[in-house]
Amino acid sequence: MTSTPSATLPFRVADLGTLVVMPWSGEAPGGSDMPYLLAYSLGDAADGGAETTAAAIERMLTDNGLPVGGDLVDGADRPGLPVTLLVQFGQAVLNMPSFSAQCVPPPEWLAAVEERGYAYLVFTTRPWPEAVPGKPVEPEALAAFAGADETLTAAAHVVLPARSLRS
Repeated sequence: MTSTPSATLPFRVADLGTLVVMPWSGEAPGGSDMPYLLAYSLGDAADGGAETTAAAIERMLTDNGLPVGGDLVDGADRPGLPVTLLVQFGQAVLNMPSFSAQCVPPPEWLAAVEERGYAYLVFTTRPWPEAVPGKPVEPEALAAFAGADETLTAAAHVVLPARSLRS
């Protein structure tokens, strides 16, 4: 029997499952708010569930130059980075090949990104099936998931410059 290495298998967007982007801000060293974006899957890929989505997200991230569990990527230092953040008219749009998500951040997030000029993206391979779109997430649940070692070590960490239609 012959097997094909997974690196040569075609990428299937459906394997990502339902992807969610959640904005929030929190106090950072220095006292001002840091705008964060948490991107994750519900782990609901039709062909394999959580393991399939984790592998697909990791491949999508690494194929786009975002190391999972690696060093912080500074988008300002990588002008060719295929991941962008557009903030316009009170909305944030995260774009990368095979993925685009739009969200309406709270006013404090918008103020923080305007002040800093960037947002900190945590794109994790760890699924979070309880945090479904349209259902409120308690701040404690967000802090527990986003701050867990299992989430952070399974994530790409990116400082994304916030662009607008004017910039």
